[in-house]
Amino acid sequence: MTRTVYYTGSSLDGFIATTDHSLDWLVTRDNDADGPMGYNPFIATIGALAMGASTYQWLLDNAPEDPWPYSLPAWVFTHRVFPARTDGADIRFIQDPVEVVHKQMTEAAADKDIWIVGGGDLAGQFADQGLLDEVVVSIAPVTLGSGAPLLPRRLELKLTELAPNGEFAAARYEVVRG
Repeated sequence: MTRTVYYTGSSLDGFIATTDHSLDWLVTRDNDADGPMGYNPFIATIGALAMGASTYQWLLDNAPEDPWPYSLPAWVFTHRVFPARTDGADIRFIQDPVEVVHKQMTEAAADKDIWIVGGGDLAGQFADQGLLDEVVVSIAPVTLGSGAPLLPRRLELKLTELAPNGEFAAARYEVVRG
């Protein structure tokens, strides 16, 4: 059964990026990609991606010469116009509501999970429609004071796993329904 998972990193005070969209405080930290709740075991469970325009723009700005880092179909929720990629990446720029696109993503995921790559607000939109199943967050030992919030919504969660991974406290939460 396909699950929708918001997998991200956060500062201790609950921000996923600085006010100027920097992730320098996050990407310079030590962690084990094969360790508890690490990227490698996680990405092996994923069949489709969802991201917001700011996350997509961050990828363009911070790795403009690099090939697209994902071999999976990706839906970018945006009202912006982005240049076409020439590397054969399966990226779909859409403006439809998450509940409409979720059905397409579930089909494309072929019994694997859907990863909400970035955007606390995007994850919140999935949660608003009852489509978010899990939140996995690696909490960095830094406070930012302000920035893009982890999840700018009230959401009830149940802790199901907690482990250290390098400098991070990795936590897995199930979304509590009803």
